[in-house]
Amino acid sequence: MTDQPPNSFEAVSVDSPDASGLALRGEVDIAALPELEQALEAAIETTAGGVVIDLSGVEFLDSSGLFAMLKARAVLAREDRTLAVVCPAGLVRHLLEVAGVAKLLAVCESREDAEAALS
Repeated sequence: MTDQPPNSFEAVSVDSPDASGLALRGEVDIAALPELEQALEAAIETTAGGVVIDLSGVEFLDSSGLFAMLKARAVLAREDRTLAVVCPAGLVRHLLEVAGVAKLLAVCESREDAEAALS
């Protein structure tokens, strides 16, 4: 049993030899925005090279979450760094494709694919 309500938001730092980043879980909406922005800023400031955001555990993503990822991509681009997003097929992936940002965010099916896209 957890103390977290279902659908709450969580951002967990995930590091690997090839790329650092975040695994997001739950609902990424306006209520989660402050925590998401803080986690993204920390991931960018404390790493070098590309960053991976794993959306595999995200059940809902609204425009505020999408904007935060695009903002992170812009910050990384200014430093010649790349952002890759893990997002398997489903509603969240569909949103990224319909919004026209799937290619901007280097959306991949798996973490391995995302790490390969960064190299």
